[in-house]
Amino acid sequence: MTHEEKFTYMTTTPVPRLICKMAVPTIISMLVTNFYNMADTYFVGKIDTSSTGAVGIVFSLMAILQAFGFFFGQGSGNFMSRRLGQHKVEEASQMAALGFFSALGCGFLIMILGLLFLEPLALLLGSTDTILPYAKDYLRFILIGAPYMTASFALNNQLRFQGSAFYAMIGIASGGLLNIVLDPIFIFVLDMGVGGAALATIISQFLGFILLVSGTYRDGCIAVRIRNLKPSFYYVREMVQAGFPSLCRQGLNSIATLSLNHMAGLYGDAAIAAMSIVNRVFAFAFSALIGFGQGFQPVCGFNYGAKLYRRVRQGYWFCVRTSVGFLCVLAVLGFGFAPEIISLFRKTDPEVIEIGAKALRMQAVVFPLMSLYTISSMMLQAIRKTTKATIMAASRQGIFFLPAILLLPHLLGLTGIQIAQPVSDFFTACLALPLAASELRKMREDGETAVK
Repeated sequence: MTHEEKFTYMTTTPVPRLICKMAVPTIISMLVTNFYNMADTYFVGKIDTSSTGAVGIVFSLMAILQAFGFFFGQGSGNFMSRRLGQHKVEEASQMAALGFFSALGCGFLIMILGLLFLEPLALLLGSTDTILPYAKDYLRFILIGAPYMTASFALNNQLRFQGSAFYAMIGIASGGLLNIVLDPIFIFVLDMGVGGAALATIISQFLGFILLVSGTYRDGCIAVRIRNLKPSFYYVREMVQAGFPSLCRQGLNSIATLSLNHMAGLYGDAAIAAMSIVNRVFAFAFSALIGFGQGFQPVCGFNYGAKLYRRVRQGYWFCVRTSVGFLCVLAVLGFGFAPEIISLFRKTDPEVIEIGAKALRMQAVVFPLMSLYTISSMMLQAIRKTTKATIMAASRQGIFFLPAILLLPHLLGLTGIQIAQPVSDFFTACLALPLAASELRKMREDGETAVK
């Protein structure tokens, strides 16, 4: 498919069908991305509670890598999507190179600093004395893979913003399947313990990285070439402005996880392990919603760039309605089978199951509200409403969650830790609708003016 054919396809295909076709590969990509940590948590959970806690501790670093990967990937991808909607392929190619090589360089910097200060980093992430040795083993391998892991997140976003989500899915899914195979081999057969889980992850991620790079050279995609790297203040500014909401969202997710680990650590390794499992389960379910929203983003970017505002509005409401129904089903299942879900990961520790099941049920109650936050946030970012998008990005894990996780445990003890995220999610949903509604109203007015 040529760039011109892709433009026609993105701006004339019926919106619900187009979003669903874009969303299926991104949903799979997001599910598999989260499955890396789900698989590690599952297999490591068969070792002991401290090892399970170590995986949760290092998840904060994984969130940091994802934050920078999404910053460069969505920052460049948003620009590319709008320029492709305006038939400006050369500018999109230059931005693709800037986003990719910036992510790669950032990953190298994180790797070097992390390996130099390995133990202080593990303690900063929330390790207890008993978890620390396992966290260091896991962390060391993850840091080695940081450069191409960060670059992979960037490439994944760039491909889907071009409307090539299928190639992004192939790269991510292949690595995820390999991780499932390698985990038990490295952990149990080779007796590498928690370090084996991390080694399996970075090998799998490297395969995904190679396939993602290859995907950029397919027909209709913008290949990543160093000769297109022409940094300028204009391109850097555009990338930073478009990507900052992602950096804010993902970066605060890391800070939120770090804060949660520290507060849960006051109640022992079982609390850290339980909340770590709940975070994995919730993130896995939430990733399906994220993938659906990401399927909407290229549709939104292309059509907004082409000034087809009616299609943007139609896509927004289609996504909200569909995702609310889907999340209601997941919420019922999560609430009804919470103990069984937690026991899949740590069935030999009743305390972990008790703490985790209560937290999972509380999150399930507000889960359907997350559709408003997710779809609104992604639309605002895709149409480059940076201020509103940044407010939305900072709300869930920053503006609302950080005060909740710091205050509620002092008032309610362990229960405060378990309800901090649901409380944050409720207020985040309340904020999302008015911020999105103002832009939807403006697009409707602009569309009516254009018709006249």
